[in-house]
Amino acid sequence: MSKKAYIIGTGSYLPQRILSNQDLEKLVDTTDEWIVTRTGMKERRLAEVDEFSSDMGKKAALRALDSAGLCVGDIDLILVATITPDHIFPSTACFLQAQLGADKAAALDVQAACTGYLYALSLARAHILSGAARNVLIVATEKLSSIVDYTDRGTCILFGDGASSCVVSSTPKGFEVQEISLGADGLQAELLSLPAGGCRMPASTQTVMDKLHYLRMDGKEVFKHAVRRMEHASKQCMEKMGLSEAEISWLVPHQANIRIIESLAKRFSLPMEKVFLTIHKYGNTSASSIGIALDELVRTQKLEKGEHVLLAAFGAGLTWGAGVLTMTGEC
Repeated sequence: MSKKAYIIGTGSYLPQRILSNQDLEKLVDTTDEWIVTRTGMKERRLAEVDEFSSDMGKKAALRALDSAGLCVGDIDLILVATITPDHIFPSTACFLQAQLGADKAAALDVQAACTGYLYALSLARAHILSGAARNVLIVATEKLSSIVDYTDRGTCILFGDGASSCVVSSTPKGFEVQEISLGADGLQAELLSLPAGGCRMPASTQTVMDKLHYLRMDGKEVFKHAVRRMEHASKQCMEKMGLSEAEISWLVPHQANIRIIESLAKRFSLPMEKVFLTIHKYGNTSASSIGIALDELVRTQKLEKGEHVLLAAFGAGLTWGAGVLTMTGEC
Protein backbone atom coordinates (compact mmCIF):
# COMPACT_ATOMS: atom_id res chain seq x y z
CA MET A 1 0.00 0.00 0.00
CA SER A 2 1.38 3.42 -0.97
CA LYS A 3 2.09 5.85 1.84
CA LYS A 4 -0.06 8.89 2.51
CA ALA A 5 0.57 12.02 4.56
CA TYR A 6 -1.81 13.42 7.16
CA ILE A 7 -2.06 16.51 9.34
CA ILE A 8 -2.86 14.87 12.67
CA GLY A 9 -2.61 17.91 14.95
CA THR A 10 -2.64 21.71 14.73
CA GLY A 11 -1.73 24.54 17.08
CA SER A 12 -1.27 28.30 17.13
CA TYR A 13 -0.12 31.12 19.37
CA LEU A 14 -0.91 34.84 19.34
CA PRO A 15 0.81 37.36 21.62
CA GLN A 16 -1.37 39.13 24.18
CA ARG A 17 -0.53 42.71 23.16
CA ILE A 18 -3.07 44.22 20.73
CA LEU A 19 -2.36 47.00 18.22
CA SER A 20 -5.71 48.39 17.12
CA ASN A 21 -6.58 50.70 14.25
CA GLN A 22 -7.20 53.39 16.85
CA ASP A 23 -3.64 52.91 18.10
CA LEU A 24 -2.33 53.33 14.56
CA GLU A 25 -4.28 56.56 14.16
CA LYS A 26 -1.92 58.00 16.77
CA LEU A 27 1.19 56.87 14.87
CA VAL A 28 0.48 57.69 11.22
CA ASP A 29 -2.00 59.63 9.10
CA THR A 30 -4.76 57.04 8.81
CA THR A 31 -8.23 56.17 10.13
CA ASP A 32 -9.99 53.05 11.32
CA GLU A 33 -12.48 53.36 8.45
CA TRP A 34 -9.71 53.66 5.85
CA ILE A 35 -7.88 50.58 7.16
CA VAL A 36 -10.99 48.41 7.46
CA THR A 37 -12.29 49.39 4.02
CA ARG A 38 -9.02 48.66 2.23
CA THR A 39 -7.65 45.73 4.20
CA GLY A 40 -10.36 44.22 6.42
CA MET A 41 -8.08 44.58 9.44
CA LYS A 42 -9.18 45.90 12.83
CA GLU A 43 -6.45 44.58 15.13
CA ARG A 44 -3.14 42.80 15.02
CA ARG A 45 -0.99 41.21 17.76
CA LEU A 46 2.51 42.32 18.76
CA ALA A 47 5.11 40.19 20.51
CA GLU A 48 6.87 41.52 23.59
CA VAL A 49 10.36 42.99 23.21
CA ASP A 50 11.94 39.83 24.64
CA GLU A 51 9.60 37.42 22.84
CA PHE A 52 11.16 36.00 19.67
CA SER A 53 10.09 33.83 16.74
CA SER A 54 11.42 30.65 18.36
CA ASP A 55 9.55 31.45 21.59
CA MET A 56 6.23 31.90 19.83
CA GLY A 57 6.93 28.86 17.68
CA LYS A 58 7.51 26.69 20.72
CA LYS A 59 4.10 27.58 22.17
CA ALA A 60 2.35 26.80 18.89
CA ALA A 61 4.35 23.57 18.50
CA LEU A 62 3.43 22.26 21.95
CA ARG A 63 -0.24 22.81 21.18
CA ALA A 64 0.09 20.95 17.88
CA LEU A 65 1.88 18.06 19.58
CA ASP A 66 -0.82 17.91 22.23
CA SER A 67 -3.49 17.91 19.53
CA ALA A 68 -1.67 15.08 17.73
CA GLY A 69 -1.18 13.07 20.90
CA LEU A 70 2.59 12.93 20.38
CA CYS A 71 5.64 13.87 22.41
CA VAL A 72 8.76 15.63 21.17
CA GLY A 73 10.61 12.31 21.00
CA ASP A 74 8.26 11.19 18.23
CA ILE A 75 9.38 13.94 15.86
CA ASP A 76 11.89 13.08 13.12
CA LEU A 77 12.14 16.49 11.43
CA ILE A 78 11.38 20.10 12.36
CA LEU A 79 10.64 22.61 9.60
CA VAL A 80 10.36 26.28 10.55
CA ALA A 81 8.86 28.70 8.02
CA THR A 82 9.83 32.30 8.79
CA ILE A 83 11.13 35.55 7.33
CA THR A 84 11.92 36.87 10.81
CA PRO A 85 14.39 34.31 12.16
CA ASP A 86 15.97 34.75 15.57
CA HIS A 87 19.30 35.10 13.72
CA ILE A 88 20.43 34.80 10.11
CA PHE A 89 22.13 31.65 11.38
CA PRO A 90 21.95 29.25 13.12
CA SER A 91 18.44 28.39 11.94
CA THR A 92 15.47 29.20 14.10
CA ALA A 93 14.58 25.53 13.73
CA CYS A 94 17.72 24.64 15.70
CA PHE A 95 16.81 27.10 18.45
CA LEU A 96 13.32 25.61 18.53
CA GLN A 97 14.69 22.06 18.61
CA ALA A 98 16.72 22.97 21.69
CA GLN A 99 13.76 24.68 23.39
CA LEU A 100 11.57 21.63 22.78
CA GLY A 101 14.26 19.12 23.72
CA ALA A 102 13.64 17.30 20.43
CA ASP A 103 17.20 16.01 20.14
CA LYS A 104 16.23 13.14 17.80
CA ALA A 105 14.90 15.51 15.15
CA ALA A 106 16.72 17.11 12.24
CA ALA A 107 15.94 20.80 11.89
CA LEU A 108 15.97 23.45 9.17
CA ASP A 109 14.33 26.73 8.19
CA VAL A 110 12.17 27.27 5.10
CA GLN A 111 12.15 30.77 3.61
CA ALA A 112 9.26 31.37 1.22
CA ALA A 113 7.72 34.40 2.95
CA CYS A 114 3.92 34.24 3.20
CA THR A 115 3.88 30.96 1.25
CA GLY A 116 6.23 29.36 3.77
CA TYR A 117 3.58 27.19 5.44
CA LEU A 118 2.68 25.56 2.12
CA TYR A 119 6.31 25.12 1.06
CA ALA A 120 7.01 23.45 4.42
CA LEU A 121 3.89 21.30 4.06
CA SER A 122 5.10 20.12 0.67
CA LEU A 123 8.50 19.18 2.12
CA ALA A 124 6.90 17.39 5.06
CA ARG A 125 4.57 15.46 2.77
CA ALA A 126 7.50 14.39 0.60
CA HIS A 127 9.39 13.10 3.64
CA ILE A 128 6.37 11.07 4.73
CA LEU A 129 5.62 9.66 1.27
CA SER A 130 9.25 8.67 0.73
CA GLY A 131 9.46 6.97 4.11
CA ALA A 132 12.28 9.28 5.23
CA ALA A 133 10.22 10.39 8.26
CA ARG A 134 7.23 9.21 10.25
CA ASN A 135 6.35 12.49 11.96
CA VAL A 136 7.30 16.00 10.84
CA LEU A 137 6.68 19.11 12.93
CA ILE A 138 5.96 22.25 10.91
CA VAL A 139 6.18 25.60 12.69
CA ALA A 140 5.46 28.92 10.97
CA THR A 141 6.38 31.83 13.18
CA GLU A 142 6.82 35.55 12.57
CA LYS A 143 7.78 38.62 14.57
CA LEU A 144 7.02 41.06 11.77
CA SER A 145 6.90 43.97 14.21
CA SER A 146 10.71 43.70 14.28
CA ILE A 147 10.98 44.66 10.58
CA VAL A 148 8.04 47.06 10.20
CA ASP A 149 8.56 50.82 10.00
CA TYR A 150 5.81 52.31 12.17
CA THR A 151 6.13 55.65 10.37
CA ASP A 152 5.26 54.07 7.00
CA ARG A 153 1.48 54.15 6.58
CA GLY A 154 1.59 51.82 3.60
CA THR A 155 3.00 48.87 5.55
CA CYS A 156 2.63 49.36 9.31
CA ILE A 157 -1.16 48.90 9.20
CA LEU A 158 -0.84 45.44 7.63
CA PHE A 159 1.38 43.23 9.71
CA GLY A 160 1.19 41.42 13.02
CA ASP A 161 3.03 38.73 14.99
CA GLY A 162 2.07 35.13 15.66
CA ALA A 163 2.87 31.45 15.17
CA SER A 164 1.19 28.30 13.94
CA SER A 165 2.12 24.65 13.84
CA CYS A 166 1.00 21.27 12.60
CA VAL A 167 2.21 17.67 12.78
CA VAL A 168 2.40 15.82 9.47
CA SER A 169 2.43 12.05 9.89
CA SER A 170 1.94 8.69 8.24
CA THR A 171 -0.76 7.93 10.83
CA PRO A 172 -4.14 7.88 9.03
CA LYS A 173 -6.26 10.44 10.86
CA GLY A 174 -7.05 14.14 10.69
CA PHE A 175 -6.56 15.70 7.25
CA GLU A 176 -5.03 13.78 4.38
CA VAL A 177 -2.63 16.12 2.57
CA GLN A 178 -3.66 15.60 -1.04
CA GLU A 179 -2.29 17.78 -3.84
CA ILE A 180 0.08 20.73 -3.37
CA SER A 181 1.04 23.15 -6.14
CA LEU A 182 3.89 25.66 -5.68
CA GLY A 183 5.35 28.42 -7.81
CA ALA A 184 7.81 31.31 -7.84
CA ASP A 185 8.85 34.26 -9.99
CA GLY A 186 12.19 35.70 -8.91
CA LEU A 187 11.99 38.40 -11.60
CA GLN A 188 9.45 40.15 -9.33
CA ALA A 189 11.62 39.91 -6.19
CA GLU A 190 11.90 43.67 -5.73
CA LEU A 191 8.15 44.12 -5.22
CA LEU A 192 8.37 42.97 -1.60
CA SER A 193 11.70 42.77 0.16
CA LEU A 194 13.92 43.61 3.11
CA PRO A 195 16.77 45.47 1.35
CA ALA A 196 19.60 45.37 3.88
CA GLY A 197 21.16 42.84 6.22
CA GLY A 198 22.35 40.23 3.72
CA CYS A 199 25.68 39.98 1.90
CA ARG A 200 24.50 42.27 -0.92
CA MET A 201 23.95 45.09 1.52
CA PRO A 202 25.55 44.40 4.91
CA ALA A 203 24.44 46.41 7.90
CA SER A 204 26.11 49.81 8.20
CA THR A 205 25.41 53.19 9.73
CA GLN A 206 24.06 54.30 6.35
CA THR A 207 21.68 51.35 5.91
CA VAL A 208 20.24 52.03 9.36
CA MET A 209 19.85 55.76 8.64
CA ASP A 210 18.14 54.94 5.32
CA LYS A 211 15.72 52.53 7.04
CA LEU A 212 16.80 49.68 4.79
CA HIS A 213 16.31 47.08 7.52
CA TYR A 214 12.53 47.51 7.30
CA LEU A 215 10.36 45.69 4.78
CA ARG A 216 9.37 47.52 1.61
CA MET A 217 6.41 46.72 -0.61
CA ASP A 218 4.84 47.87 -3.85
CA GLY A 219 1.30 47.06 -2.77
CA LYS A 220 -0.46 47.73 -6.08
CA GLU A 221 1.87 45.49 -8.06
CA VAL A 222 1.74 42.73 -5.45
CA PHE A 223 -2.07 42.81 -5.59
CA LYS A 224 -2.01 42.34 -9.39
CA HIS A 225 -0.04 39.12 -9.07
CA ALA A 226 -1.60 37.69 -5.92
CA VAL A 227 -5.11 36.72 -7.05
CA ARG A 228 -4.03 35.36 -10.44
CA ARG A 229 -1.20 33.25 -9.04
CA MET A 230 -3.25 31.78 -6.18
CA GLU A 231 -6.12 31.00 -8.55
CA HIS A 232 -3.77 29.18 -10.94
CA ALA A 233 -2.17 27.08 -8.18
CA SER A 234 -5.56 26.25 -6.65
CA LYS A 235 -7.01 25.12 -9.98
CA GLN A 236 -3.96 22.95 -10.61
CA CYS A 237 -4.61 21.10 -7.34
CA MET A 238 -8.32 20.71 -7.99
CA GLU A 239 -7.83 19.49 -11.55
CA LYS A 240 -5.36 16.83 -10.42
CA MET A 241 -7.94 15.58 -7.92
CA GLY A 242 -10.91 15.97 -10.25
CA LEU A 243 -12.58 18.35 -7.78
CA SER A 244 -15.21 20.90 -8.72
CA GLU A 245 -15.62 24.27 -7.02
CA ALA A 246 -18.84 23.04 -5.40
CA GLU A 247 -16.90 20.28 -3.61
CA ILE A 248 -14.75 22.74 -1.63
CA SER A 249 -16.12 23.07 1.90
CA TRP A 250 -13.71 25.76 3.07
CA LEU A 251 -11.19 28.13 1.55
CA VAL A 252 -8.40 28.99 4.00
CA PRO A 253 -6.39 31.75 2.31
CA HIS A 254 -3.34 33.70 3.35
CA GLN A 255 -4.73 36.60 5.39
CA ALA A 256 -3.11 39.48 3.49
CA ASN A 257 -5.94 41.74 2.36
CA ILE A 258 -9.71 41.30 2.37
CA ARG A 259 -9.95 42.56 -1.21
CA ILE A 260 -7.52 39.90 -2.42
CA ILE A 261 -9.44 37.24 -0.51
CA GLU A 262 -12.80 38.39 -1.88
CA SER A 263 -11.45 38.45 -5.43
CA LEU A 264 -10.09 34.91 -5.06
CA ALA A 265 -13.39 33.64 -3.65
CA LYS A 266 -15.31 35.15 -6.58
CA ARG A 267 -13.09 33.35 -9.08
CA PHE A 268 -14.12 30.06 -7.47
CA SER A 269 -17.77 31.09 -7.05
CA LEU A 270 -17.33 30.52 -3.32
CA PRO A 271 -19.59 32.48 -0.94
CA MET A 272 -17.68 34.34 1.76
CA GLU A 273 -19.42 32.09 4.31
CA LYS A 274 -17.08 29.34 3.06
CA VAL A 275 -13.97 31.48 3.45
CA PHE A 276 -12.33 31.25 6.88
CA LEU A 277 -11.10 34.65 8.02
CA THR A 278 -8.83 35.79 10.83
CA ILE A 279 -7.58 38.95 9.10
CA HIS A 280 -9.82 41.25 11.16
CA LYS A 281 -8.24 39.99 14.40
CA TYR A 282 -4.60 39.36 13.53
CA GLY A 283 -3.75 41.16 10.28
CA ASN A 284 -1.10 39.65 8.01
CA THR A 285 1.17 37.30 9.96
CA SER A 286 3.05 36.13 6.85
CA ALA A 287 4.01 32.42 6.92
CA SER A 288 1.98 31.70 10.03
CA SER A 289 -1.36 33.07 8.79
CA ILE A 290 -2.70 29.97 7.01
CA GLY A 291 -1.76 27.75 9.94
CA ILE A 292 -3.40 30.08 12.46
CA ALA A 293 -6.59 30.10 10.39
CA LEU A 294 -6.52 26.32 9.89
CA ASP A 295 -6.08 25.74 13.62
CA GLU A 296 -9.03 28.01 14.41
CA LEU A 297 -11.12 26.31 11.71
CA VAL A 298 -10.47 22.89 13.24
CA ARG A 299 -11.28 24.09 16.74
CA THR A 300 -14.43 26.07 15.90
CA GLN A 301 -16.10 24.19 13.03
CA LYS A 302 -17.40 20.64 12.82
CA LEU A 303 -15.80 19.04 9.77
CA GLU A 304 -17.25 15.84 8.34
CA LYS A 305 -15.46 12.94 6.70
CA GLY A 306 -14.69 13.65 3.05
CA GLU A 307 -14.85 17.44 3.29
CA HIS A 308 -12.19 19.29 1.30
CA VAL A 309 -10.29 22.35 2.54
CA LEU A 310 -8.43 24.50 0.02
CA LEU A 311 -5.34 26.41 1.20
CA ALA A 312 -3.87 29.25 -0.89
CA ALA A 313 -1.03 31.70 -0.27
CA PHE A 314 1.10 34.31 -2.00
CA GLY A 315 4.16 36.20 -0.83
CA ALA A 316 7.56 37.75 -1.40
CA GLY A 317 9.87 36.05 -3.86
CA LEU A 318 7.48 36.16 -5.52
CA THR A 319 6.18 32.82 -4.25
CA TRP A 320 2.74 31.25 -4.26
CA GLY A 321 1.04 27.95 -3.64
CA ALA A 322 -2.11 26.00 -2.93
CA GLY A 323 -3.01 22.70 -1.33
CA VAL A 324 -6.04 20.51 -0.75
CA LEU A 325 -6.72 18.75 2.54
CA THR A 326 -9.40 16.09 2.92
CA MET A 327 -10.90 15.20 6.28
CA THR A 328 -10.57 11.50 7.09
CA GLY A 329 -13.29 11.56 9.73
CA GLU A 330 -10.91 10.96 12.63
CA CYS A 331 -9.48 13.90 14.59
